[in-house]
Amino acid sequence: MLELRLLTPADAAAFRDIRLRALQEEPTAFTSSTEEFSHQTLDKIAARFRSDLVESFMLGAFQDRKLVGLVGFYRETALKQRHKGSIISLYVAPEARGQGLGRALMRDAIRRARDIEGVERLLLGVMVTQTAARQLYESLDFVVYGREARALCIDGQYYDEEFMTLDLREDRP
Repeated sequence: MLELRLLTPADAAAFRDIRLRALQEEPTAFTSSTEEFSHQTLDKIAARFRSDLVESFMLGAFQDRKLVGLVGFYRETALKQRHKGSIISLYVAPEARGQGLGRALMRDAIRRARDIEGVERLLLGVMVTQTAARQLYESLDFVVYGREARALCIDGQYYDEEFMTLDLREDRP
């Protein structure tokens, strides 16, 4: 049985485990590293899930009560940028792929962002090596607006990142 829901402080250990797995299995997909994330305590992780769940949230996909997928959202805090929010950290465990979980997580995150008063635009970054993720984003109407060459350097190898956006306004041109 599939359940999509906001993560809570009680999910901190499960989140830590799947996030570490994501960073280990897909190091070129994320700007964070296993080394940096592994230093975060469970208390610090749990505190993230106690914060304002409107301005910032992490969604989890659970199959048979096991956390198998993630996607996050945060809203910009600067007054001149509060019309924007970012999608972050999309990951689906390999054993749960091919079932539409990434799409379900993204649709739920987009729906929640759309419901936040004043949020007009979603942003995300995707490494060019992540073709399945990019195809998913494009199928949800995200469009590329820029590219950073050599955005990541992992073990002496460079990776480019593309930046994508989705206009949430109903009256968009």
